[in-house]
Amino acid sequence: QQQPCWADPSIHPSIQTNKESEDKRYSHSSATKPTVSYIQRGHSTDKMATMEVDDEEVVSKKITKLADVEEVVMHPLVLLSAADHYHRVARGTRKRAVGVLLGSVTQGSVDVTNSFAVPFEEDSRNPMVFYLDHNYLENMRHMFRKVNSKERVVGFYSTGPQIRSNDLRIHEIIQRFLPASSITPSIFCIIDVRPDRTTVPTTAYKVIEEVSTKDGQRQLKKTFAHVPSQMGAMEAEEIGVEHLLRDINDPTVSTVASLIKSKMAGLATLTSKLVECKDYLEDCLAGRQKTNPDIVANLQNIVNLLPNLDTEEMIRSMLIKTNDMHMAIYLSSLIRTVIALHDLISNRIRFGDHGLDFLEEEKKEAEPDKNKDKTSAAAASDKDAKKSSTDKKK
Repeated sequence: QQQPCWADPSIHPSIQTNKESEDKRYSHSSATKPTVSYIQRGHSTDKMATMEVDDEEVVSKKITKLADVEEVVMHPLVLLSAADHYHRVARGTRKRAVGVLLGSVTQGSVDVTNSFAVPFEEDSRNPMVFYLDHNYLENMRHMFRKVNSKERVVGFYSTGPQIRSNDLRIHEIIQRFLPASSITPSIFCIIDVRPDRTTVPTTAYKVIEEVSTKDGQRQLKKTFAHVPSQMGAMEAEEIGVEHLLRDINDPTVSTVASLIKSKMAGLATLTSKLVECKDYLEDCLAGRQKTNPDIVANLQNIVNLLPNLDTEEMIRSMLIKTNDMHMAIYLSSLIRTVIALHDLISNRIRFGDHGLDFLEEEKKEAEPDKNKDKTSAAAASDKDAKKSSTDKKK
């Protein structure tokens, strides 16, 4: 059996259905589709038969159904690359940065380990006009493939901070660069690079199809659905992030102040989530938004898990705990004030009212010692002179 000659052996011709892309990928002697030549057994060796590979049939056999994306795990290197891309390209402007996510997929879990930037421009006046460099994306994908063959294209990222109208079209473009054996669709991740954000800076989405009714006719449209995302890192990445945070850490801020700041940030995030839940329920009651039974069931479970704070024992224990904490804070404030006053009085006694009396006294005490040294040195020199003169006379 004679094997066909492909330009890239890692790419099977069945993944391409576009005639132009086939001409770029395959260096075949003829202009037709690649053929497989073999010798028919039982016939003469001079007779050759050719079999044409049907692209559509192979694709339909390989990809039977798309797997669902259950969660997205982002690594620290992706966040650093996206932040650097934004500060180099779109800092101080209203533009956004767009790049490609690389990683692996395991049982519905997308593990994003690397990324690279892509030249991207869009018209602010007409949101339907945008530019994405396909050739650059293809070259970078091949180079990353040579460095690490396990990493493949899993989606794209944007600095957002919100979904825009071009994102669905960008998703369709990125979908073409997925491997042929992939049954998991590409994901879309918004990476928030604003420094004042205290929550998780990543928001992941997947594309789903919904049936909408318009003018009495049902239409099938694509839209983004939220996917749970979390931060993950390997041991080497954890060590690198720890060293990076050690350099960024401010030594002037105490541990208690940092703990209080983190608690306040957590409470602020909880408040924003509760306000979001309240707005969603109000919109559902007013009919402005469609009710999702899964969200309502989760909210009901959250309400059921809340403790009962109206019992007398709970109120008494909360008051005792609060009084104990306030007592400790009050005593620590008194002790800090007494120590500060003690230091102030000791400095006043040592340096005087204006802080110069003590220094002047030290100078006065040092002057007589210098005069004594000078007189002793002069007397010693006189004695030496007298001895030398007597020696000469003798």
